[in-house]
Amino acid sequence: MRHFDFLDSSERERLFYRPPGDFSAADAPALLAIALGATLYTPATRPALARDIARRAAGGVVSLVVCLEDAVPDSRLPAAETNAIEQLRELARCGGPAPLLFIRIREPDQIARVLGGLGDAAGVLTGFVLPKFTEDRGAALLDAVADGTRATGRRLLAMPVLESAELMYAESRVEALTGIRRLLDKHRDIVLTVRVGATDLSAVYGIRRPRDLTVWEVRTVADVLADVVNVFARAEAGYPVSGPVWEYYSAPERILKPQLRETPFVAHCEARLRAELIAADLDGLIREVLLDRANGLTGKTVIHPTHVQPVHALSVVSHEEYLDALDIIGSAADGGVSGSAYRNKMNESKPHAAWARRVLLRADAFGVAHPDVSLVDLLAACLHHDGG
Repeated sequence: MRHFDFLDSSERERLFYRPPGDFSAADAPALLAIALGATLYTPATRPALARDIARRAAGGVVSLVVCLEDAVPDSRLPAAETNAIEQLRELARCGGPAPLLFIRIREPDQIARVLGGLGDAAGVLTGFVLPKFTEDRGAALLDAVADGTRATGRRLLAMPVLESAELMYAESRVEALTGIRRLLDKHRDIVLTVRVGATDLSAVYGIRRPRDLTVWEVRTVADVLADVVNVFARAEAGYPVSGPVWEYYSAPERILKPQLRETPFVAHCEARLRAELIAADLDGLIREVLLDRANGLTGKTVIHPTHVQPVHALSVVSHEEYLDALDIIGSAADGGVSGSAYRNKMNESKPHAAWARRVLLRADAFGVAHPDVSLVDLLAACLHHDGG
């Protein structure tokens, strides 16, 4: 699979200095974690789930989670599990386009049950999302994923979700995070990303962030995110940590100003696109994704198809970033400082080396834009061609 494959070849040539690369579920977790991009959640109760997954894949969705947890009422869980198995078997039979596919389970024994139900169709799965992950609860969940790998003969990856109350409480947070880190280190070969459940964390204090604010402006949650990055996303021997979900997908009356400057859109004759993004509440999502990356997060959990392409457009490496990264990596061993190719910043080889490696990995997955291609151009191309 490849990002932006829904664009025709001439459009890709117009946009990309270096096109996105191919990848598959068999690739190294370091690349896959970056390539996930916007991970779309969908309830396991959807009656046409197989068709929906194939349609989303054709429209540019690269990673998708079928949810058997919070998205499903308790009373409908058995039916949802049956439906997920039947629909994923249908997806495997059809052999059409499919994303990197995960199932969000509730309990460890669900993993064996789902894999048993899928049988020879288990190959459609990339892995499992493990919610409410703690040191005590997590060991059985990770063991169940490892057992699934042995039973199917296929590598299955795990994405634990940090969302328990003990992470919100200041007095227990550090111990809880370091305990989870010790556990994940024992299973490092199957851990793809660490995800953060900002909605559940907010619920501990009865908070729901408004559409006019990013998660980074809700201090109690932002403090947890900062500590998660501190413990898990260190440059040396760290884990990719994914950005939490953006909940909104249409904008009623706004209180605060829109968060997209008018000038870049007018300059690219895309004033209407700016209005569309604001009306769909995507200006808040765009700001939050930028803040996620600035704070060390990778990718984004999303709950609506309209969120996918903005996240992916924001993931394309700019030509300036790319040249900086190449310059830094090229001189990292010897060290030193040099002016950037764009003559607007200092590149310090050793301190910036980890950043440069991440940029080049993102370039492998999402490509590099031409020098004259802006985020506005990428957003316009993606949203005007959205096949979802």
